[in-house]
Amino acid sequence: MSFSSSVKNELCRSDAKSRCCKHSELAAAIRLSGSIKVVNQSEVYLKISTENAAFARRIFSLFKSLYGINAEISVRRSKKLKKHVLYILVLTSSMGLNKILKDVNIELINASEVNYTAYDLDKKRKCCKKAYLKSAFLAAGSMSDPEKTYHLEIISHQRAIADEVNSLIVSFGLNSKIIKRKGYYVVYLKEGENIVDFLNIIGAHSALMELENVRIIKEMRNNVNRIVNCETANLQKTVDASIRQVDNIKYIRDNLGFDKLPENLRQIAELRLEYSDASLKELGEMLTPRLGKSGVNHRLRKLDEIAENTRLMKGEL
Repeated sequence: MSFSSSVKNELCRSDAKSRCCKHSELAAAIRLSGSIKVVNQSEVYLKISTENAAFARRIFSLFKSLYGINAEISVRRSKKLKKHVLYILVLTSSMGLNKILKDVNIELINASEVNYTAYDLDKKRKCCKKAYLKSAFLAAGSMSDPEKTYHLEIISHQRAIADEVNSLIVSFGLNSKIIKRKGYYVVYLKEGENIVDFLNIIGAHSALMELENVRIIKEMRNNVNRIVNCETANLQKTVDASIRQVDNIKYIRDNLGFDKLPENLRQIAELRLEYSDASLKELGEMLTPRLGKSGVNHRLRKLDEIAENTRLMKGEL
């Protein structure tokens, strides 16, 4: 089972208690996943298709609870490549569909035009807003496996409805955006923290905990990788510096001679040649008296300068 399906199954196990929340859930389901066919003003069809059996049962129950209607339900195989099972709910005008559409702010203009007027969520209670988002995700949402990437989206065939969903998500302080993809409008969230907050809003608490566990493990893994990369870079830097220092010291020895060096530089030059893999701290501890890392580094830089100046005088640069 995909992570997205797991979230939806969890959401379907929690029932809306108040009538207003049930109405918000049904409104979102119809507006986001409902397909309306208008034959004439007295003959209208509503079809809601879903691959999630639990969501199909939920919508069936909402129609019955709110309007006393038993929607027609059928099961078919999808024509898509994977041939998933589709659960299809159908309502008609004779069942009282026209009143339902009016209640969810869908206006029938004529046989070919349906107008989705604004569903005024600003006047709804907070619980109803959460119920609307919950049903919107159930009806047209999906979520990527968090092990791979953080991405949650809700798709709509109407720009006005996408704006409606996006504004509602933003009202909870989340950073959602809209893009157009293949003729649909996609409201999406990318950051892991935003998705965690969204799951909390719609009541998917088990999925939230699972996502948080994945985030913690990924963050730990990333921290370990950063530390390893940093240590590798530092080691490479140390090795490169040691090679440069040895090359410069050999050049001084062969072209100038150690006897021309001050005693403190001669000592560190001989030690570096003998212990080319030693760290600055280790070199300092071999000296008498002992010298700190900064002191050792200062003397080695002096040797680098002498080598460079000697090359410059010989015209080798």
